[in-house]
Amino acid sequence: MIDTLPANPDALFQPFSLRNLTIPNRIVMAPMTRSKSPGGVPDQAVADYYRRRAEGGVGLIITEGTYVAHPAAGFDVNVPRFHGAASLAGWRHVAEAVHAAGGLIFPQLWHVGMAYGRGSEPTGPVVPMGPASMTELDIADVIEAFGKSAASAQELGFDGVELHGAHGYLIDQFFWEGTNKRTDGWGGDLVGRTRFGTEIIREVRLKVGPNYPVVLRFSQWKLQDYEAKLAQNPEELGRFLQPLVAAGVDVFHCSQRRFWEPAFTGSDLNLAGWTKKLTGKPSITVGSITLDDDFMTSFRTDAVAGVTGIDELLRRLERGEFDLVAVGRSLISNPDWSKKVRAGAIDSLKPFDRGILEQLF
Repeated sequence: MIDTLPANPDALFQPFSLRNLTIPNRIVMAPMTRSKSPGGVPDQAVADYYRRRAEGGVGLIITEGTYVAHPAAGFDVNVPRFHGAASLAGWRHVAEAVHAAGGLIFPQLWHVGMAYGRGSEPTGPVVPMGPASMTELDIADVIEAFGKSAASAQELGFDGVELHGAHGYLIDQFFWEGTNKRTDGWGGDLVGRTRFGTEIIREVRLKVGPNYPVVLRFSQWKLQDYEAKLAQNPEELGRFLQPLVAAGVDVFHCSQRRFWEPAFTGSDLNLAGWTKKLTGKPSITVGSITLDDDFMTSFRTDAVAGVTGIDELLRRLERGEFDLVAVGRSLISNPDWSKKVRAGAIDSLKPFDRGILEQLF
């Protein structure tokens, strides 16, 4: 049975200030890989896809992951790149389309490292690389690549950038003890393992200046290990986050499979709640918003994720546990999710069926 929507979902529709931006509401489109940019170039269909969500009332769009300007950044030729004349021209058009619809948009900048699966061709003539195999020169090249792509985003008129440091991809491979076994200055303990991420953040901040919003997405879980944890308790999480704050992160995008699950025992705060409490920085929550099953189940089985109510989300948002709410699969099924929720029409939301991914949505 679908829960009853509270009479007043206004907490989702209050503006939010971030650096030099005013986001018109608290609703963020979560990044979702689509593999619908042939040759890595976003086309008109990509622009239309994001424009529809802006027209539907999303305050801020974070694009699907886009490969930074490094030859080993990714292994799917249909995932968009954020470098090269053709790809950047396509992204300029996407940003213009979203802005014309009244929305704001950040690209998510991405390097997969050793984590690759979909697609059969690398985007460059090199083998995958991760913490164990990267030389000092490799590390410097990747740091520079993130900076270049961030500078391109600013030049193209994007409103900020998000760095993908979650889910077992390259930045997260340095964060996590399960993949970073280095004994030099790029490894070590929990704080030592943040160095690669902090150097990327510093380089991005150097390229875009002090007033351009920079978001970092991170997670406890990994694609290869749902039970993995960067931090076992709040004290460890605080130690992990502080170097990232000092490097220049404005907002933390805290990826969970289910937003309502506590991050640690002894408190019902989720990961975004603890992150905001420990750092004082704004946070974005994400994870099965208005759906009753997590996204990995949706993608790996034929299960349909049904629609659920929004009371718990609003309760947490109203008490200030987090600041922004990233909606993923519900925005695939419902480009006008924001308008339906504002109108109190949650019972009209469509469930998420994996089959919709085969359509040009």
